[in-house]
Amino acid sequence: MAEQHSQGSGGAPAPADFGATVERLEQLVERLESGELSLEGSLAAFEQGVRLTRDAQRRLDEAELRVRTLTEGEAGGVDLQPFDTPDAEDDGER
Repeated sequence: MAEQHSQGSGGAPAPADFGATVERLEQLVERLESGELSLEGSLAAFEQGVRLTRDAQRRLDEAELRVRTLTEGEAGGVDLQPFDTPDAEDDGER
């Protein structure tokens, strides 16, 4: 059980890759939902999840800022267009 607590202690830094951060969040959710963690382990895992979520949101905000900077028009205005994901295209075909 000490291993579970040390994994959820939150001492590890956030991964450098956004995808790895999301993967770690998914693993934490699975561990929390499994019910195998002690109360202390669950709290530590939850705290780590909050930190990872904040880190992921910060990365998304930075990416959005970069996209806005790259798409800014000559007059200073931004011509924002929705980004069509493959899922959005599938929904339109139904």
